[in-house]
Amino acid sequence: MASGVIKCKAAVAWEAGKPLSIEEVEVAPPKAHEVRIKIVATAVCHTDAYTLSGADPEGCFPVILGHEGAGIVESVGEGVTKVKKGDTVIPLYIPQCGECKFCKNPKTNLCQKIRVTQGKGVMPDGTSRFTCKGKQIFHFMGTSTFSEYTVVADISVAKIDAAAPLDKVCLLGCGISTGYGAAVNTAKVEPGSTCAVFGLGGVGLAVIMGCKVAGASRIIGIDINKDKYAKAKEFGATECISPQDSKKPIQEVLVEMTDGGVDYSFECIGNVGVMRAALEACHKGWGLSVIVGVAAAGQEISTRPFQLVTGRTWKGTAFGGWKSVDSVPKLVTEYMSKKIKVDEFVTHTLPFDKINEAFELMHSGKSIRTVLKF
Repeated sequence: MASGVIKCKAAVAWEAGKPLSIEEVEVAPPKAHEVRIKIVATAVCHTDAYTLSGADPEGCFPVILGHEGAGIVESVGEGVTKVKKGDTVIPLYIPQCGECKFCKNPKTNLCQKIRVTQGKGVMPDGTSRFTCKGKQIFHFMGTSTFSEYTVVADISVAKIDAAAPLDKVCLLGCGISTGYGAAVNTAKVEPGSTCAVFGLGGVGLAVIMGCKVAGASRIIGIDINKDKYAKAKEFGATECISPQDSKKPIQEVLVEMTDGGVDYSFECIGNVGVMRAALEACHKGWGLSVIVGVAAAGQEISTRPFQLVTGRTWKGTAFGGWKSVDSVPKLVTEYMSKKIKVDEFVTHTLPFDKINEAFELMHSGKSIRTVLKF
């Protein structure tokens, strides 16, 4: 059972737009149906930066960010049966309760059991487990992995193979699973098809990997940063192009390159103009475009309805469509058996105290993923 309060290191975002501050925080023991985890490794994703910037309408401060992490169960609250002290786990920002109508429907992975409280930055009982300098600190995405210890709901943990290297598989908590699943689950890419991937960051590379695993014969990477091309080709892109190299809109360039358009396209940026281009780069009659990137709050997408009337499909995906508790352990197994890449996404490894450097690397476009180790 749970012991008392733990004092440990965490990166606190005191307010929007300011660097994170390494602080000593108190982490309360887990209550019923909660799990306290010792985080071993965590990575930085654009979603953390989006909330830190102040642009996220659900953003609450002060907060402990982070949602790509892995660790060991330190203690469990009463009623917890799925994991025990010592288990190796990945915290999940999309839980899987198995009971709500979303969990019972095979068409979605969007468990809604704790959605409202998670969005408000608190545990399911409406309170926080974090305090610092006498102030309550909010949780983030139900995970808060930028802390040496965190508390999550028991439906928000996946128990994984204890032999897995946590400084690698932490990436399966968000970016890799999201991109890979966008290709294999949401788009259901078919062998021999032609794909276009807009945005060659971590998620875009994972989409390329998924397209390749699914047997796509042509995978076109699109990014204005040409430094990203070599890595994209290593992951399976057959060619890479920049929208800035042509006076024509990128969708026209792609339609010409592919005799009418691609079979599948993926937007991995979060830019509504690029989302339109990705749809319009699809082939008439059967082309399918998946929105993977998260656009800023309040932005809207547009295209002419004729694009859809003439047989294109526009879809979106969250966490790659994976039902999280069931799927993340399987993804770890696929990595351990070398079916999917994970190590290749890690371009930098830093001690946890250098977390602000990890954000700088991401914004500069110099990193794919930076893993922070405690």
